[in-house]
Amino acid sequence: MNWKHVALVLAVLPFVAILVAWIGFFNVGASSGHWKITNWFLHFAMRSAVRTYALAVDVPAELPRHAIQPAAGHFARGCAICHGAPGEPRSPAVMRMLPQPPDLSFSVGEWTDAQLFRIVKHGIRFTGMPAWPTLDRDDEVWAMVAFLRELPSLDAVAYRELAYGSGRLVDDALSSRFERALDSCIRCHGRDGLGRSPVTPILAGQNEAYLLGSLGAYQQHQRASGFMTLAVTGVEPEDLPELARYFANLPAPAAPAKTAQPDLAARGEAIARKGRAADRIPACLSCHESARNPAYPRLDGLDSAYIGTQLRLFREGRRGGTRYAHLMEVVAKGLDDRDIEALAAYFASRGPPAAGETE
Repeated sequence: MNWKHVALVLAVLPFVAILVAWIGFFNVGASSGHWKITNWFLHFAMRSAVRTYALAVDVPAELPRHAIQPAAGHFARGCAICHGAPGEPRSPAVMRMLPQPPDLSFSVGEWTDAQLFRIVKHGIRFTGMPAWPTLDRDDEVWAMVAFLRELPSLDAVAYRELAYGSGRLVDDALSSRFERALDSCIRCHGRDGLGRSPVTPILAGQNEAYLLGSLGAYQQHQRASGFMTLAVTGVEPEDLPELARYFANLPAPAAPAKTAQPDLAARGEAIARKGRAADRIPACLSCHESARNPAYPRLDGLDSAYIGTQLRLFREGRRGGTRYAHLMEVVAKGLDDRDIEALAAYFASRGPPAAGETE
């Protein structure tokens, strides 16, 4: 066969493929599964692609184990239905999917951290595996990777406590719409609104207007969070004011224990009270003091991990949120990493003001 014959075959081949597709020869039904060679090739191509694209992933020195609780809650809402979970086997319908979603308790060890990050963030085409709800929250994706590393060691009791905590599994037929929405919230934020992990904000005693604005921003995809995007899906907009009111009316947390980093907190206090004019940073307390605009959040007592994450997101232009978010983006650009650590340490060390105190 000379080059002319090769060229002719290559020219005709696309038309043959189109003809075969038009005739409908290839069976797209999922009942019979793939041919063995097709199944091998698809898995080979998928694994090769994940391995190649994972080379560009910058893996942190340590996975954020402190953030696995909200990741577990997200897994219970959006992942366990296909992948199963300890004490929650997959349904027969899922077992007939093509390709069949793997039981991650057994298969997660086949992937590196970078490869898991790639799969969780971007999903896998031609399967039921979606991309993360937002591509702007790598911190959440790494939290999910950390949870997946823990998953094989969890029994049903440990998994249930991590994913649901005191949140009750409501009966859709007997519970009100608000109770179902609240059940989704307290899995991560707790019935007391104090949060169940360092990266979950305290909602108890928070400004009602701020909570309502944030819930609306999540629902309208103006504030990025894969965890919250799934949590507010299906919540009716008219139920948001009642949710905001519920958490705002809970008792604010007591003053936290004395900070273990007083020098760092002192540096944060200087910025919070006086700002830094050279870098166009105003005093944080000029807006975030308790008696100021109720549309601004109270920062007192929030965990330093949560505050630090939000400030970095603002600095990177990835936070979004209420109509005042653009103000924080400008301010955060003047903060370096040490400034963020200091401010996070300072506000985490503050308790609620005493009765009648406005500071």
